Amino acid sequence: MSVTVRVPAKVNVQLAVGAARPDGFHDLANVFLAVSLHDEVTATPAGELRVTCEGPDADQVPLDRTNLAARAALALAERHGRAPDVHLHIAKDIPVAGGMAGGSADCAGALVACDALWGTGASREELLEICAELGSDVPFSLVGGAALGTGRGERLTELEVGGDFHWVFALASRGLSTPAVFREFDRLGQGLDIPEPVADQAVLDALAKGDPAALAVTVSNDLQPAALSLFPELGDTLAAGRAAGALAALVSGSGPTTAFLATDAKSASDIAGVLRASGTCRDVRTASGPAAGATVLGS
Repeated sequence: MSVTVRVPAKVNVQLAVGAARPDGFHDLANVFLAVSLHDEVTATPAGELRVTCEGPDADQVPLDRTNLAARAALALAERHGRAPDVHLHIAKDIPVAGGMAGGSADCAGALVACDALWGTGASREELLEICAELGSDVPFSLVGGAALGTGRGERLTELEVGGDFHWVFALASRGLSTPAVFREFDRLGQGLDIPEPVADQAVLDALAKGDPAALAVTVSNDLQPAALSLFPELGDTLAAGRAAGALAALVSGSGPTTAFLATDAKSASDIAGVLRASGTCRDVRTASGPAAGATVLGS
């Protein structure tokens, strides 16, 4: 028997970042939107914990116990007093190290798959608690849809979304380390008064109305200057997407994937074609949101 769970990528339509806390983390107001790029995690009984991976950039995914999916299996097994004997196979479609929470998605997927495979019967609250222990973005990968994340991003308030939003994602030629981007954020902010992060009500209203034009004028990412400082070529990609007709262009999360909001599916396809021909990125994907969170496909 095996269990397969599908998990979505995310885009941050607002990412407000506070000053570094004493523990090194940052308080956030993080408005997540799950989108229809997915990884699939399959859990199968095995003699020991093992991780395999296939798909784009699979060679960049660690296959040892540092992998977030493996850590999810270990955490669930420890809580329920059992051996973490499972083979986790990750079929990747979410960009690796791209600021779209691919590793967090795999973590949530593995947690849900192992819970179903082992019959541990963990409640949603327990699963979310484990998610929060494993990473700031992991709880949202479990929940999906749209949500406001506070604290490190792990405390979620689910949000209403009144329609579909169409996106184009341009994949960069290399990855960016999330800790490195936060360190650059801190460096750029030295000596500045960094306000407490709060959700922009205009962003929440635009999501609730399903209005891409209204959302376009409110999207923001406080990590974008840091990402551009470390990877200046992303500015060319952002400019190419704007010139192609995107309503809004921003770095997704800590980057380096860049995200472009489109009016509708046809506009997204047109923007993707221009970006693909621009020479400013290595690949282009289209997706829409909101998308469901971690979902068991079958066993």
